[in-house]
Amino acid sequence: EIQLVESGGGLVQAGGSLRLSCATSGFNLGDHNAAWFRHAPGKEREGVAMNLKSGLRSFYADSVEGRFTMTRDDFRSTVYLEMNNLTPEGTAVYICAAGWGPAVPPFLVPSQYTYWGRGTQVTVSS
Repeated sequence: EIQLVESGGGLVQAGGSLRLSCATSGFNLGDHNAAWFRHAPGKEREGVAMNLKSGLRSFYADSVEGRFTMTRDDFRSTVYLEMNNLTPEGTAVYICAAGWGPAVPPFLVPSQYTYWGRGTQVTVSS
């Protein structure tokens, strides 16, 4: 059974940091591109960061560039999202995803990913 299970969300003050984890199982993470999306109430799902299956390169949304860092550990079948200097606009459910096809621009669109987690809530207070 394919599973992606996010953890690490919570309540944090503006300017604070959180580290999200996404534990995967049922497929070989090393053969897949991985990404983080977020879904805030009343807004469309937004791609935040993605990491190529090679692990050699990551891409970020302009809104988080320089503050968020995505990494992966294929041995542990886990991807991470380090989030620093969080703002209230970062309040959302954060969802990890994986896709096995070749990554083509734009990289942060849902159609490029096949497997999805259920998400973890991040709330940033002002």
